[in-house]
Amino acid sequence: MESPYIAIVDDDRSVRVALGRLCRAYGMSTRELASAHALVDSLAERRPDCVILDLQLPDCEGLDVDEWLRQRGIELPLIIITGRDDAKRSSEHVVLPKPVDDTTLIAAIRNLLDGG
Repeated sequence: MESPYIAIVDDDRSVRVALGRLCRAYGMSTRELASAHALVDSLAERRPDCVILDLQLPDCEGLDVDEWLRQRGIELPLIIITGRDDAKRSSEHVVLPKPVDDTTLIAAIRNLLDGG
């Protein structure tokens, strides 16, 4: 069985690297991307099983990415991460505060991959 493929989208390289290491330590493969546009471009190559998406990216808001995907019929499990206290809470998405707790993130990924 192929390992889950996780796209990590954050403009902060240190966050991408840390989350990538964490996911790989749990047997997942990753792709680390610095922008929403990079995520969209990468979909032609391979669609991720789950996306860890920063709420505030330099090229757009994370929830705008979700809307763009949905308008095109692309449904991807999303975990929104944010350093903002006023972040929108959505029952549709898992929203985790930065710094992200490792155990909480891995549990959220596993839950989404299991269809939760």
